[in-house]
Amino acid sequence: MRRDPRRGEAGLEVSQAPSERGAEVGRRIGVGLMYGLWKPRVLGSWRVPAAGPVIFAVNHSHNIDGPMVMGVAPRPTHFLIKQEAFVGPLGPFLEGIGQVKVDRSTADRTAITRALGVLADGGVLGIFPEGTRGEGDFASLRAGLSYFAVRSGAPIVPVAVLGSTEKHGRLIKGLPPLRSRVDVVFGDPFEAGDGSGRRTRKALDEATVRIQERLTAHLDDARRLTGR
Repeated sequence: MRRDPRRGEAGLEVSQAPSERGAEVGRRIGVGLMYGLWKPRVLGSWRVPAAGPVIFAVNHSHNIDGPMVMGVAPRPTHFLIKQEAFVGPLGPFLEGIGQVKVDRSTADRTAITRALGVLADGGVLGIFPEGTRGEGDFASLRAGLSYFAVRSGAPIVPVAVLGSTEKHGRLIKGLPPLRSRVDVVFGDPFEAGDGSGRRTRKALDEATVRIQERLTAHLDDARRLTGR
């Protein structure tokens, strides 16, 4: 019997996925904010598959990286976002625009099933594979990206955000200078699995190595392309 793609590893029903309509609202808000405050230069967006499940693997060196990708991507995106960001009125807002809250201190089953629901519905899942803000160089990846890619079979599109940390703004020092250029470079989609269908720990570790090689190569290409 063919397994329902809406069911999880143990046959449990996948919890309701975040609203794609909400993510589209978030994309439109992002368009206005990102293009209103800065000067995004978007390269390679045509490489993003027009339909079907996709995972954006985004380097992460600044808080605006996620909103920037949401605003310039050609499709609405559901990002996995740490639960610490869901405070006060920002919490309902992030949930309303289709973002996924995740507890990074544990294997958050609710977040996992909601993220798999996004992919089962043919949506776009955004992941910062480094797990937290850092140098944004893909030097250290967590296993979450390989799990979602191998589990769902969705292709990964590498995304490099460059220029968000080069300078600090005068009005708000924690943000890039207003009207400065931020480059977002989308890479070619690729499959993380080896074609065997295996989901063992060894298979995920091997997938992580392959993913890191592809993401690092894309980042190097993006730097050469943009001169950053």
